[in-house]
Amino acid sequence: TMLTPEGFAHSLALGTMLWMTLGWRGWTVCVLYLFLGQLVTKVGFAEKEAMGIAEKRGGRRGPENVWGSALTGVVCASAAAFSVRTGAPFLGLSSDVWILAYVTSLATKISDTFASEIGKAYGKTTFLITTLKQVQPGTEGAVSLEGTLASAVGGFLLSIYSYLVVGLIPTFQGVAIASFSAVVATMFESLIGATMQEKEGLDWMTNEVVNFFNTLIGASMALLVGSIILGY
Repeated sequence: TMLTPEGFAHSLALGTMLWMTLGWRGWTVCVLYLFLGQLVTKVGFAEKEAMGIAEKRGGRRGPENVWGSALTGVVCASAAAFSVRTGAPFLGLSSDVWILAYVTSLATKISDTFASEIGKAYGKTTFLITTLKQVQPGTEGAVSLEGTLASAVGGFLLSIYSYLVVGLIPTFQGVAIASFSAVVATMFESLIGATMQEKEGLDWMTNEVVNFFNTLIGASMALLVGSIILGY
């Protein structure tokens, strides 16, 4: 299964919020994120587990994973719904740009998951993003060519689905912005991991908190770039 019992209960609450704000289309984007995340987590899982760098609980997600990954998305979805129902921009931004930010937040998280899981499974050489010193796969802040390429694929898959299948993103330019923002935010996530995670006095900087900042950076980039380039 993808989720622990507690994670499943929290995912139901998340799904209800998304259905109420963005309808079935927004909900399916999150479902696709969960499916792709579980799928890529299982890639080379036995080898990653033997190395001690596999996801805990056999890759099943708990409540902390659900909200660390999707809290930013819920906020963006709520802002979009508010804008639609009132017929006015929320914080000066249209519903279209808030929806783009919602998609980008999840594209960012799946981009990060693809980078991490593919990098750990197939990364031939991994470097610490701050020093470019070679480190072991699974090290916080480590990056690899294979993981970076996988990151781009993951973000693009969720973005193109939102454009071609459910039409949440109305233009291919939006796909490009979401995909690009996802990769850049994932690089920032590696930087945060290398400089702040597992550091003395920063016990609160857990993986889930880092995930939240990761999605927040991606969504913020989409809000900024989308409003400037697309005129949303």
